[in-house]
Amino acid sequence: MAATMRIQKNALILAILFLLATSSVAQDTTASGPQSEAQTADAHLQKDVQNPVARLTLVPFQNNTNFDSGPFNRTQNVFDIQPVVPVNISSYWKVIVRIVQPVTWQPYPNQNTGGEYGFGDMAPDFFFSPRHPGKLMWGIGPAFAIPTATNNVLGQGKFSIGPSAVVLVQPGKWTIVNLVNNVWSVAGSGSRPPVNQMLDQYFITRNLNKGWYVTSAPIITANWNASRGNVWTVPFGGGVGRVQKLGNQPVNWKVEFFGDAVHPQGGSPWSMRLTLALLYPKYSKK
Repeated sequence: MAATMRIQKNALILAILFLLATSSVAQDTTASGPQSEAQTADAHLQKDVQNPVARLTLVPFQNNTNFDSGPFNRTQNVFDIQPVVPVNISSYWKVIVRIVQPVTWQPYPNQNTGGEYGFGDMAPDFFFSPRHPGKLMWGIGPAFAIPTATNNVLGQGKFSIGPSAVVLVQPGKWTIVNLVNNVWSVAGSGSRPPVNQMLDQYFITRNLNKGWYVTSAPIITANWNASRGNVWTVPFGGGVGRVQKLGNQPVNWKVEFFGDAVHPQGGSPWSMRLTLALLYPKYSKK
């Protein structure tokens, strides 16, 4: 019960922030005509938000609610804290440090009540990328899975490592990104199954006026060690978001819905994702 209340509290906080953000839409009185310096800066910030290897520091908070999982059609919730920090390492190169730390509510799959709540496994990525790229932007580096889970059902119990890469283009008002990694377990509990899993997330975003955009960013996963028919999770969907200011703080918020065309037996067939990211462009200069 306490875990469920914590999940509801997280979702309520995000919902309130979304409502505050959207309430400012009616107050937006930006005049049409040639773009001012501030409007140009806002447009650059909007594109940087959608670029995983940009010079932008950001701290996203992402709530993923996965519905109707297991034989009792229960709801799993994963609240991800995802800081992204660019660090210049030479006049030509930078490294983008991206960390995902999940806080998970995992219902017991074999009963209609109860579950476990706590930290899942941390997933850091490091992308080495040119500081002054051309039209095709990219980054490569290692991906990790670190067994930080506070309960066996919330993590894999293995230290895993593998390659990670991202490529993107931003023609006009579009942003098209593909981010992929694959990790294999190299250490950890001998009683836990080995890990060999892939993650592929593509982003297709169309920017609109006044910071608004529409986007599709499903996360495709493959567990190569799973039995036939349980390897792939392939969602489709998308949503809407906006880059704007809450007071003096630049933020990026979005709401997305996904349906899983393919998923493992007992997996969730559909999900909702709510994201609020705090943006700090002035902390990451070229």
